[in-house]
This record gives sequence, C-alpha cells and structure tokens, in this order.
Amino acid sequence: MVIRLWGGDPASVAEKRSKDGKDQENIHHPYAWFASTLVSLLALTLGHTGDHIFGLLPLMASIANGAGGTIEDIEDPRAQRQGDVDVDPLEIYGPLGTRAYVRAGLTYTYTLLGAPYVVHELRFPTDPPDGDHTELPRHTSELPSGRNIPQVGGVWKDIFKDDLVSVSAAPILHSVPCVGYVIQEAPIPGKMEPRNYIPNIKRTKTPMSVMSRLQQGESVELSDGTVLHGPPRRPGRKIVILGDTYDPSVAADIACSPDLLVHEATNAHLPGIDPTTKPTDTFESVEARAKSRGHSTPQMAAAFATQIGARRLVLNHFSPKYPGNDDVNAEARTTMEAIADLARKQFTGEIICARDLMTIEVNLPQQNTNP
Repeated sequence: MVIRLWGGDPASVAEKRSKDGKDQENIHHPYAWFASTLVSLLALTLGHTGDHIFGLLPLMASIANGAGGTIEDIEDPRAQRQGDVDVDPLEIYGPLGTRAYVRAGLTYTYTLLGAPYVVHELRFPTDPPDGDHTELPRHTSELPSGRNIPQVGGVWKDIFKDDLVSVSAAPILHSVPCVGYVIQEAPIPGKMEPRNYIPNIKRTKTPMSVMSRLQQGESVELSDGTVLHGPPRRPGRKIVILGDTYDPSVAADIACSPDLLVHEATNAHLPGIDPTTKPTDTFESVEARAKSRGHSTPQMAAAFATQIGARRLVLNHFSPKYPGNDDVNAEARTTMEAIADLARKQFTGEIICARDLMTIEVNLPQQNTNP
C-alpha cells in the first residue's frame, strides 16, 4: 500500500543523524532517498517548535522542484503554475496557522514551486471559522481552493478521500493544539482460490473472463443456473499517527483496531541506563513530569495501544537525552530496548522504537481461502 500521506512532521526527516562524516549524502540531500514524486499530501500534527514544522518548506521545495526566481524581466514558468489545471496540487493539512506559515516562508525566501499547492486547515472550536490568519496575499503557487474544515462530532472525518485511501483526524491533548491522523485503506478484493471456481466455469463453457468479476467480489450466474460468489472484500489496512500528546483519548473511536499505531514516548524512567536519572525519580514522577509538558511515557503509549486494539506499536519522539542510531550504536540499542520493555508491560503486540529514515511495512493479515 502506498500512503500518500507524509505522516506527522516533515522536519523530523531533515534532522541528520550523521557522525564522523557518515551519511554525508543525507546531510546535503535529506530527502534524496524519498520518492518525492509519489507524494501528493502532507499532514502536520502541530505547529510549534522546529522538530515539527521547520522542515515543511524544504520538503515542499524538494517535492515541487522549488527554487529562486529569474533575473530582470525573464519570465519564470513556475510563476504561472497557479492556473495549470493539468498539474495535481500538493495538498497540505494542518491546524490554524499552517496557511500563514507556508505563505510567509515561501514569500520571504523568494521561493517558487514547480507545482501548485493548497493548504487545508483543521479548525478547532475555539478557532475563527473563516479567514487565512495572515495579511499576506496568496502565494503565486498557492491555489485558492484551501478549505477551513470544522470539527463534526469532535473530529475531522474524511478530510481526504479517494478510491484507495481516506484520512481522518482528531484533536489530541498537548501544550498547544495538536492533531492525530487516521489513514484507512479502502476495502480490497478478497484472496481468491481459482480451484474453487474453474471446474464450474469450464463445465459450463463460461468465458474465463468472469474470473475478473469474481475477483472483485461479484456473483456470477452460469448457464446451468449455478451461482458463483466471489470472495468478500477484505478490510484495508489502518494506520494511526499521533503528534505530541499526553492524552489522545478523543481519537480513540476513529482510531480503533489499527494495524499500526505511531505514538510518542518522550520520557522514560530508566534507572541504571539513563545517567540523568535523579535519585528521587520514580515511574510516577517521570510520568507526571512528562504529562506536565504535554508528553507521554512508553507505558502511556502502550496503554493507549491496548485501549484501541492496535496490532503493532511504534514509539517515537524520544527525548534528545537518549542516544539514537540504535542500528549501529550499542548504547542506543540498550536504551531503546529498555524503553520497549517498559511498553511491553502494557501492550502484548509487537513494539518498535522508531529511528530516522526507518521503513516499516504494514502487511495485510492472512486470509483463509478455503471454500
């Protein structure tokens, strides 16, 4: 499944993990590994601090072939992209202020994009329902079709939907307005076992082309009155990506039963492993401190994963005091394993501690194909 959502916070990709000259290509081309032409939708969870939003503009420029203008009176075709109906826009979703941030950033850096973009803002009940939240005029590359999307029933349902995937969002509690996203793959054709159909098809001399209809879950009546039923469509995969939070419970209903949950675990009580641990620290005090700053512990993330029935849990957004690069660093491996162990006390599914540039496959559950 290709998800056209760049989950969470684009800036995290630009945070380099290079040391001693390693991974130098990532320093100069932080998105070089990433097939930017496949991306048509970006979603921001919140709009504060550099690790969440500062990478948005360079990512947009990378995706849309952004660069500066031209000298004197030479026309730049990118300045005319606004009216190009043949180019699909890059869609950006985020809380109030996203449109103003993008507009200001592109304007004051004199950036032109090789494709149009549009910003849709998820408006909280306390936000103004209309307006752009900026006095700047629309950027040359910005389409006027951006929506200000109000909550319905406390969530933003189906803010994006096509034949393959839908995206919904919900507010989650943090120190500033924050959003969690739910990506739901559309139902897919069930797995079909040809031996259950071919004998009847051959017996009645029915064209084999009916197999394509059966594969789509249709029922087909053969010439002798026999009715063959295609396999029922299977639920698509579901991924939940949360931003910073100390309480995502509002998202629980739309986030239920995901194949994968991405949840922050900023702080953990790791005596004997974390050298910054104070003698007075306890699991309870570390959790209280995390909550006071709008964040979670591994146990809190695991408890929510259990609450919504997640199959797998990905922990991310670790405090910078914890060493990274657990794929090459023994100290980091020890720390990340200890963090995962804390989560295992509350969650029995697979637990993964994320790191920069990690790729995680979400496979469909096995299906019984017996007739």
